[in-house]
Amino acid sequence: MNKQQLIQTVFEYGFESKAAAERAVDAVLGGIKSGLESDGTVSIHGFGTWNVKQRAGRQGRNPSTGETMYIAPSTTVTFRPGSKLKSTI
Repeated sequence: MNKQQLIQTVFEYGFESKAAAERAVDAVLGGIKSGLESDGTVSIHGFGTWNVKQRAGRQGRNPSTGETMYIAPSTTVTFRPGSKLKSTI
């Protein structure tokens, strides 16, 4: 599902227009982004939890040449599904 399909699904739940549904989707996604930036975690009971995770630098191998290389430290976002989401999937 892409963003436009999500907006269509939200619209079908009873919004008066697709523009209103798009604003609702943007508000939720913006809230998740804002929560990750400020707190480093966002939890929605029954759905899941997003966390900001720091990855340490490490040695890796270039798959093309087999040469050893350094992989720089990075920041990523992880998602752990909640129990209600797990049971539906």
